[in-house]
Amino acid sequence: MRTLSHPARSDIELTAVFHALSDPTRLSIVRGLVGVEEQSCGALDIPLSKSTLSHHLKVLRDAGVTHTRIEGTHRYMSLRREDLDARFPGLLDVALKAA
Repeated sequence: MRTLSHPARSDIELTAVFHALSDPTRLSIVRGLVGVEEQSCGALDIPLSKSTLSHHLKVLRDAGVTHTRIEGTHRYMSLRREDLDARFPGLLDVALKAA
């Protein structure tokens, strides 16, 4: 079973999170994950090509904003709210309200 790399909570960097949240598409993906435990990447309603969407999902994952779990041929995403709130309290809420 293939696994993807995710930064540890202590390795999540503020600049990487800011970069990930600075793009309207990525911010839209994050908004879609708020209040959802987990969502299939295929269920995201983002009108982009698969390769472009994959790039945005990778940026979010590498920054520590999301977690992606692989099950068979499906990928499931979740927001790492607990980790983000532990590292940068209130940052995610402020970013989502400002958008």
